[in-house]
Formats: sequence, structure tokens, C-alpha cells
Amino acid sequence: MTLQVSAAVISRNKRRLPVPARSVAARLLCFCLVVFCVTAAVRADNGRPVIDEAIVGTLEQLRQHIGGTQRVFHSATGVLVFPDVVKMGFGIGSQYGEGALLVDNRPVAYYAIVGGSFGLSLGVHYKAQVVAFMTQEALAQFTNARAWEVGRDGQVALLRSGTEGAIDPASIQDPVVGIVFSERGLSYNVSLRGNRFVRIAR
Repeated sequence: MTLQVSAAVISRNKRRLPVPARSVAARLLCFCLVVFCVTAAVRADNGRPVIDEAIVGTLEQLRQHIGGTQRVFHSATGVLVFPDVVKMGFGIGSQYGEGALLVDNRPVAYYAIVGGSFGLSLGVHYKAQVVAFMTQEALAQFTNARAWEVGRDGQVALLRSGTEGAIDPASIQDPVVGIVFSERGLSYNVSLRGNRFVRIAR
């Protein structure tokens, strides 16, 4: 009888996760629950009017502070604008934000940006991100996909300002270009690889 009980105990113990594995699993579960709650809260707050108003303010900021952006937007077949991308904590540097795709200056679809790295230096917790599709083909490839990931489905070339602090639209050769800026100004040394744009209902 004693041997049988011991064998059963050993069998049960074998099926249990080691303490470190259980700890990792618990932390992962907590992380997923927090991300879900934060995402749900952001979605609840960011209705169409809120997003649309924030986009207008973001584009106006760009026009005022970075020369040449108005001509870039005018030349583009579509402009994807995320006015408020926030850094998600938990030590992994991820991000989340909601925005819209503008065609002829009107929102035609709404998107969320997820995944990838927030990419900015310590102390920066907010950024805006704009992606301009310079050809009809590039825009069609984007809109025909439910989700579009930088580095997998296409590339986004970051725009840089020239010596006079302005962007020269005539120098753009890439079909898809991006602008990233924060409270510290235009950002160049960031990677958009892994950024995933997912269409959402609004």
C-alpha cells in the first residue's frame, strides 16, 4: 500500500510544471490579461470622432514644424496616420495605437498599430507615426490585406529632413515612406520592422 501511494505521488509530481515554469506561465497570463484590458479601454475611448480630430491635429503639427510634408501628403495616393502611439510597459518595448487611412483627405478605413518595438529613447512614451503610399499599386497591396507587417509584406522608408529642416518630396523614390516624431521632434534612428497594421471596425 505504501509503495502504491508513493508511486501515485511521484506520478502526480511528474505532471506538475517546475516552479520556474509555473512562474513564467503565471507572468505570461497576467501580461496577456493586462494587454487585453488596456486594448479594450483604448478601443472604448477612441471612437471615430476622437481619432479623426487627433489626426487633423497631428497633420497640422507636421505641416507647421516640418517643411515639405504638405507636398508629400498631396502627392501620396493614401496616408495612414497614427496620432498617438503609446509604449506598452512590461519591459518588452511594444506599442499600440489607433489611426485611419486617408484617401483624398478623407478617412476610408481605421487601423491599429501593434507589435514591433516602440523604438525611441528612454523617457519618451508617446509618438505619432505617418505612413504615405506614393503609388496606387502600393496602396492597393496595403488595402487588400487584412493585416500588413513592415518587413514581411512591404518596406517603409523613413523620411529625413534636409539641411534646411525640410523634406524634399522630389527626392522620394520609395513606394511607401514613413514619418515618426515625438515630443522631441522628428525621429530617424528607429526601425519600423515588425510594425503590424491591422484593420479595425470603427
